[in-house]
Amino acid sequence: MDVCRFAPSTTGRAHPGTLLAALLCWLDARSRGARLLLRLEDLDPQRCKPEFAVLLQDDLAWLGLDWDEITLQSALRAPHEAALDRLCAAGLLYPCACSRSEIAARGERAPDGGWRYPNTCRGRSLPPGGWRACREPVRARLAEGEIAPSDESGLDLSQDPARVLGDPVVLRRDGAIAYAHAVVVDDAASGVTRVVRGRDIAPGTATQVLLQRMLGLPTPRYRHHLLLLERRGEKLAKLHGSVGAGVLRERLPAPTVCGQLAFAAGLVPGPEPATPRDLLAGFSWDRIATGDRIVCWTGSALVIAP
Repeated sequence: MDVCRFAPSTTGRAHPGTLLAALLCWLDARSRGARLLLRLEDLDPQRCKPEFAVLLQDDLAWLGLDWDEITLQSALRAPHEAALDRLCAAGLLYPCACSRSEIAARGERAPDGGWRYPNTCRGRSLPPGGWRACREPVRARLAEGEIAPSDESGLDLSQDPARVLGDPVVLRRDGAIAYAHAVVVDDAASGVTRVVRGRDIAPGTATQVLLQRMLGLPTPRYRHHLLLLERRGEKLAKLHGSVGAGVLRERLPAPTVCGQLAFAAGLVPGPEPATPRDLLAGFSWDRIATGDRIVCWTGSALVIAP
């Protein structure tokens, strides 16, 4: 049996993009009889709040989604640390003295929208006591060379992540486990075989695959899907800042929002009210739009651009 997961960060309320990603993940899993996990990613001590974890669960339940298991990522520290110990024993960890501002000052953009790290500190060694005694960010030394992870949507995930993005932080300065490390450990620990997520996450996939290989962990199958975008002046940005689930819930019934999301994704021909279970019988990735969709919030509806 496949095991799938939806793993939002608990940094705020759900927004239309969150709801669409959750809906597509749910439809994919339920249509194939897979086990479906909700993992609330709450490792960032500065941005994640316990109340957001509660509200996210409530927003997803309001839309009509259910889960076979719900976990908080912060409760999974032990396997994160055990994996760091394995990387340390293999000589693959090093401390980084570069600040974010120093890395940004180089002006080398990475495909994920951040700044490329040029592996400046690769020659440094961890202090006596290893990563636990380090008071600087800790990075993992990636193997160099291009790899080509597979994506079911046909998206090209090939990349030399050590060169294009740079070695990833696996332990932050404040002691928090970094996303790139936690996600691969958690997926393996939960037996995740399939990952369905928005293509804004796609640029980090090659890094995750390399970390899986370094830790001897299996690689799930990946499918990256469209995003919901809005116009902000002449630019396009992900649709979240203009409307959150709190506003949607005040002004629209859940089936109306679900139907509008299904229409935006191309699953149905019009924005008719529907529940997730109503959509199951007709779900197929062949019917899902491949291009991102421009959507605007009018105050009473999500309007999808033609």
